[in-house]
Amino acid sequence: MIVRAIKALWRYLAIKKDPVCYARKMGARIGDNVRLIGFDYRTFGSEPYLVSIGNNVTITGQTRIITHDGAVSVFREKEPDIELCRPVVIGDNVFIGFRSIILSGVTIGNNVIIGAGSVVTTDIPDNSVAAGTPAKVIRTLDEYRNKIDPLVIKRTWSNEEEKRDILSKMFR
Repeated sequence: MIVRAIKALWRYLAIKKDPVCYARKMGARIGDNVRLIGFDYRTFGSEPYLVSIGNNVTITGQTRIITHDGAVSVFREKEPDIELCRPVVIGDNVFIGFRSIILSGVTIGNNVIIGAGSVVTTDIPDNSVAAGTPAKVIRTLDEYRNKIDPLVIKRTWSNEEEKRDILSKMFR
């Protein structure tokens, strides 16, 4: 029991210190400038070595990347050795929103936004925004940029205190 607690504490601290390094040690292939926000040991499921992530990717909290299909357990009485595992590939310049689920066998292209809470069951093409359950392409990246243009704020702050002051005044 104590050994388990010590291992769990070590894992927690290692993840907090450098989540990308920890994910690489688990076997995930990860490019440069990747941010794993809210990453924990469950993010990449039981086969992290089947996950490939490109450059300039942000994966936000409580996202799960699932590389296996546990539903095959219903066949185990007749086929005790059955497994179904497939890789997940995430391209370059991708943002995956909070609490998304990426299922096995999915490829997410380059320049893609996945909306929060999405369940990605099929491939997502380059230059698109996808959202929903199951996730579907809802617009191109250019259409999204045009849509948010009136809402975009130019950064003028250099620290969190300035940011708070500026945004508080702006939205009062």
